[in-house]
Amino acid sequence: MIEFYLDSRSGVSPYLQLVQQVRQALRLGLLHEGDQLPTVKDVVAGLAINPNTVLKAYRELEHEGLVAARQGVGTFVTKTLAGDSLAAHGPLRRDLRRWLAGARKAGLDDESIEALFMTTFRTASQEDIA
Repeated sequence: MIEFYLDSRSGVSPYLQLVQQVRQALRLGLLHEGDQLPTVKDVVAGLAINPNTVLKAYRELEHEGLVAARQGVGTFVTKTLAGDSLAAHGPLRRDLRRWLAGARKAGLDDESIEALFMTTFRTASQEDIA
């Protein structure tokens, strides 16, 4: 089961952070069709947020066709986003961990690592288009 977290420094609204975390878990194969999301009550207790925030996130996911609410039972995954590249995730994750260890050894903090990664990612993506 997914465990939600909130990053107050991200600038992203809490409901959207929940939506993004479910999408990521679906892409990475951490959630599968039929899996149950945490109950609204459990998320509210764990994150100390308003129940309407969780409901809004779950409604958004339902609108996207990724989950379905079953009255009195819970909210369940109805669609996965994991593609054929799922098998490549393990080796790539190991490489990324080595890269992160090197970045930390070089003295970069979390924000610097994220900035370096995102800048490089955007540049590489633009080069792929050109």
